[in-house]
Formats: sequence, C-alpha cells, structure tokens
Amino acid sequence: MYRVFEALDELVTIVEEARGVPMTSGCVVPRGDVLELLDDVRDAIPAELDDAQDVLDHKDELVGKAKHDAEAGVSKARADAERMLAEAQAEAEAMLSDARARAERMIAEAEDQAERTVAAGRQEYDDLVGRSHSEAERMIQAGRANYERATEDGRAEQARLVNEQEVVRAAHAESARILDAAQSESIRLRSECDAYVDGKLADFEDLLAHTLRSVGKGRSHLRGPAVAGASAPFDYGA
Repeated sequence: MYRVFEALDELVTIVEEARGVPMTSGCVVPRGDVLELLDDVRDAIPAELDDAQDVLDHKDELVGKAKHDAEAGVSKARADAERMLAEAQAEAEAMLSDARARAERMIAEAEDQAERTVAAGRQEYDDLVGRSHSEAERMIQAGRANYERATEDGRAEQARLVNEQEVVRAAHAESARILDAAQSESIRLRSECDAYVDGKLADFEDLLAHTLRSVGKGRSHLRGPAVAGASAPFDYGA
C-alpha cells in the first residue's frame, strides 16, 4: 500500500509540472512515465481489494441468501415453539384430567364412606329403638303382673274377710292402695323407659351430626384445590 500512495504522489507531481496546452485546461504528460506508474499502482494494490469488489458485485446475492437463511431460521424457531406449546398444552390437559379424576374418585369414596356411616348409624338406631321397645314392654308386663298379683291378693284377702265389716273396709282400702301403687309404679317405669330411649336417641343424633360435618369438611377441602388449579396456567410443581 505504501507503493500505491508513492506512485499516486508521483502521478500528481507529473500532472502538476506538465506543460500546459495553450488556450485549454489540458497538459502534456510523458505517457511512458504515467503508464509505468499506473502499472506500479496496479501491481501494488492488495488482493483484498479484488475480493472486496467481488463481495460488492455479489452483495445482492449474499444479502438474499442471508435473508433466506434468516427466514428459514425464524420459520424453524416458530415451528419448534408451536410444537413445544402444543406438547405443553397436551401435557397440561392430561395432568388436569388426571387431577379431576383423582378428585372425583376421592369425593366418591368420601360419599360412599358417609353413606356407610349413615347406614351404620341407622342400623344402630333401629337396634337401639328395638331394644328400648323390648325393655319397655318387659317393664310394662312386669308392672301389669305386679298389679294383677296385688289385685288377686287384695281380692283373696277381701273374700277371706267378707263377713267382718271393719276388716272388709280395711281390705278395700288396702286393695285401693295396692292398685294405686301398681299404677304409679307402671307410670314410673314407662317414664324411665321413655327417658332412656330419648337419651340414647340424643347420643345417636350427636354422633350422626359430627359424622356429617366431617364429610362436609372433606368435600369442601377436595373442591378447593381443583377450582384454584383450573384458573391458572397450571402449576405442576404444586
């Protein structure tokens, strides 16, 4: 490159010192010297300039190829992004479906457990009521038997003392007392039986209410995460 600049300087000097042509702006220069200097310039020009010229000559082709490659890369990236998005959506839908299935299965199991608990409670209630009725019937029969036995005793005593007026009056009074006592005992036994049955039914009512509250809390807990998960982009880490 130094020789190029040196030859250019010599050409400038030759032109400046050349003899001018009268009445024109032209001049007379030594052709051999100028051609020699031009050959020196041509030889001294680096090959990179030719390469650069080739690049300039083919710039449209290179720019078109680069643009084509860029568009192909963008298309491939877009296709990859769409494929990855489709795969992510499919996986999210599969996981959401699985979560819903698990939630429905848990709800069904909870409802089945609640039904079994209620059925067991009803069976226990029926058994308790049956036993209470049997116990009440037994106590009533015992009261009636005591009443009848006391009545028979009173009647026998009355028959034995039928000929004695005072004794007869006493027998009537004793018989009435025994009858009143038997009726009072029967009423007392019935009241105790009713109280016993009412207490057992109250205990069963508390047990059944507690079971139903537990089932309701379980169902509310199962419905909560399922609704929250459906409104977001589906966080699989949760």
